[in-house]
Amino acid sequence: MSATGTGTGTDRVVVIGAGIAGLAAAHRLLERGAHVTVLEASERVGGKLLPGEIAGVRVDLGAESMLARRPEAVALARAAGLSGRLQPPATATASIWTRGALRPMPKGHVMGVPGTAAALSGVLSQEGLDRIERDADLPRTEIGDDVAVGEYVAARLGREVVDRLVEPLLGGVYAGDAYRISLRSAVPQLYQAARTHASLTEAVREIQAKAAADQQTGPVFMGIEGGVGTLPLAVAESVRARGGEILTGTPVTGLRREPQGWRISTPGRVLSADAVVVAVPAPAAAGLLRAEVPAAAAELAAVEYASMALITLAYRRADVALPAGSGFLVPPVDGHTIKASTFASQKWGWIADENPDTVVLRTSVGRYGETAILGREDADLVELSRHDLREATGLDAVPLATRVTRWTEGLPQYPVGHHARVARVREHVAGLPGLAVCGAQYDGVGIPACIASAYAAVDQLAGDLSGVAELTANPVQSLHGGAGE
Repeated sequence: MSATGTGTGTDRVVVIGAGIAGLAAAHRLLERGAHVTVLEASERVGGKLLPGEIAGVRVDLGAESMLARRPEAVALARAAGLSGRLQPPATATASIWTRGALRPMPKGHVMGVPGTAAALSGVLSQEGLDRIERDADLPRTEIGDDVAVGEYVAARLGREVVDRLVEPLLGGVYAGDAYRISLRSAVPQLYQAARTHASLTEAVREIQAKAAADQQTGPVFMGIEGGVGTLPLAVAESVRARGGEILTGTPVTGLRREPQGWRISTPGRVLSADAVVVAVPAPAAAGLLRAEVPAAAAELAAVEYASMALITLAYRRADVALPAGSGFLVPPVDGHTIKASTFASQKWGWIADENPDTVVLRTSVGRYGETAILGREDADLVELSRHDLREATGLDAVPLATRVTRWTEGLPQYPVGHHARVARVREHVAGLPGLAVCGAQYDGVGIPACIASAYAAVDQLAGDLSGVAELTANPVQSLHGGAGE
């Protein structure tokens, strides 16, 4: 693999981790002519993308949609043969359950931050709307190198904007606390605009005007018939079809730099490679890098995670009359258990078409720092979800089936200073040739961001691997060593 991507087809690369980032890295490496082996500790590929079923209905048990305004995820899906299965949501409307009622999700905002007070009419109290109007008269707020989203927005527009809209929107992405999450890392376009405007609402209006000038059209989000969880399966199939090897149930127990490349130890064998992509969550990455890049390992070990659970419920269609739209978000300030609900059968046309007699919806629980709720039994989480659904929508039917999927330490947190930590990790890793990192803990937790981080890792390796001598041995055989450590 050369820096231009033409390559000689002789470079041996091991990718550690078969989540979507690791699979995307493997796919790109194969396109550039490398010989690739992917090692995955668990028994399946896909990481946080997980297809499943409930009451005979195909559903996602992890992430269910991908941002379409960024090109990486949709392009990879097409490259993996899924063009005909890409589908936007059947409805673009949603609600927010706030101040005792389901209210239409407002438009004209950037991650909950409005360009005008009128944009949040109906969601905020009159006092909250009046507070937004004061933004234009306030002196400039210096944000420096970074600042918490909630802290900055509350200073400019008042806490009600944060508590009623910014918090549930950010919570849906990061399962975090808006008063801890980094503005620079989580909402970078708003961070950049805020640095050049005295008024926050003016900064938002500029972002909106630029988006309009760029003529951004088409759906904001995209799904896949059969579930977004089928994306990693299709990418894995493409990797294998291109000659790549994927080994599940194969944890890496050691990673060492040697004069001629890298030594990767697993319980069953030792592999050698010219380069390694570490595409696992921060705690596992810290363990792998501790021997060779201790400074990077220390930074990664400090990354915090939030745990959450998804409760999927199936009902007889005759028993259900849900409000219109794709679902609703829940501000934590109101004290409810669930943080969101998705009406899957209304959001995704393919679910409704395949299952006309069944309605599927799901709720999510768990935010950063919330440990007690996730310690409850599955049956308790189902009943708590049903209670909140009954209050929000009037749904009181008994479900046909329920399923609880727990994502322990599933979402990395992006606190103030996250960008600086990532820069330090990459600086330390760059000191060793043939080593790169990628995944959700670096530049974004969404599917396109994870794929983009994988491509950046491959681009980094391209320079390290150019000019590698051609091997005469079978590429797969050359990766097989003796007994593992």
